[in-house]
Amino acid sequence: MKNIFILPLFLVFLSLKAQDIPLNKYGLKVVNDISLYHQLVAKDSNMQMVDAEKRIPRLKKDIRYATVNNFTKQQLYKQARIFLRLPAANALLAVQQELNRLGMGLKIFDGYRPYTATEKMWAIVPDDRYAADPSKGSGHNRGAAVDLTIIDLKTGKELRMPTDFDNFTEKAHHDYPLTDSTVAANRRLLKTVMEKHGFVALETEWWHYFLKDHKLYPLMDIPFEELDKR
Repeated sequence: MKNIFILPLFLVFLSLKAQDIPLNKYGLKVVNDISLYHQLVAKDSNMQMVDAEKRIPRLKKDIRYATVNNFTKQQLYKQARIFLRLPAANALLAVQQELNRLGMGLKIFDGYRPYTATEKMWAIVPDDRYAADPSKGSGHNRGAAVDLTIIDLKTGKELRMPTDFDNFTEKAHHDYPLTDSTVAANRRLLKTVMEKHGFVALETEWWHYFLKDHKLYPLMDIPFEELDKR
């Protein structure tokens, strides 16, 4: 009879451990240990962080936070990487495939963002229209949000948009009236194709999109280089 109960009890133990996410100073559950992350993935494969460059062909990137060319003037990431939860990566793959048929593609500015980086950003721009409040966390911290634009595949150049990335003015808002019909069409194309594949637009940033169910994924504070460890 003992052997009958060994496996179920072991699975219950794993389930309990996987839910044992520590609380930070704001009372938020933040996964900050790679072993805990792997436990969550073992329980639900959708929790997996995927390297988007390996998942999505012809994807381009400009990871500003891995440089000092960003609004913080600090290098926040040690590596220029794009990680996303499996469902987000699959949805973005569908977006890429649709744009490729039009001779276009995606350039990514940011994907998963460790929670510590969000705290540093908030210290510089404490305005939740443009930076995530660490007392709430960000879709980026969950691996379920992405900052991006569209490029022309032949030239590799970005399509003209209302502003550059991380422009904290009303001109970056989706409802900002544009007189340039080409720029307006480019902004509309990005929003249309992203929403078609399950993303939601942040109204104050034309480049920022997140999964509708992003809050199903826990906040994380694990560096990119740790995610590569198996």
